[in-house]
Amino acid sequence: MNYTLPALPYAVDALEPHFDKETMTIHHTRHHQAYVDNLNKALAGTEAENKELESILQEISKHAPAVRNNGGGHYNHSLFWETLSPNPKTAPEGPLAEAINTAFGSLENLKAEIKKLGLGQFGSGWAWLFVKYNGSIGVASTANQDNPLMDTNLTNRGYPILGVDVWEHAYYLKYQNKRADYLDAFWSVLDWNAVEEKYSEVLKKIA
Repeated sequence: MNYTLPALPYAVDALEPHFDKETMTIHHTRHHQAYVDNLNKALAGTEAENKELESILQEISKHAPAVRNNGGGHYNHSLFWETLSPNPKTAPEGPLAEAINTAFGSLENLKAEIKKLGLGQFGSGWAWLFVKYNGSIGVASTANQDNPLMDTNLTNRGYPILGVDVWEHAYYLKYQNKRADYLDAFWSVLDWNAVEEKYSEVLKKIA
């Protein structure tokens, strides 16, 4: 299987002023492209070459560090782009809203938890909302390009449905060292409709 860079589902400047055009261009066409290219190189000639990426990540402890880093980078960024929108749904409804209220008390509490995790991640990494294998939801942070799918993550395992990138390349051109401002801006472009769809897909998968 030869992985390719997914096209953005919106114009590169569509998330202005929250996410700037220059950052989006570099983030997508350079950083994400590099993960795709290096993942293809790392998988070439291995037994995992024709496996689905999700399956590879769920058994990532069996693979080389290059597969972990670049496979995670490709998966995480693909999810990231898919859940952003210039015209986002600003709050969840239905089953996901109910799950958030059950787990966190309110949407605002969830946002605060994600921000706390994003700010608390030392160095590069991600903050996540994910569905556990028992169907409940939780939040977690991971270092580098790890995510809750990976079997190297022993405490917070499941399917990511929302991820915010806190690598400096995701925000430094616009926000410099103000990671908190970037994390606040993230909610202005997060499309809850896309997150709801991913939540529904995961529930069907684990049913």
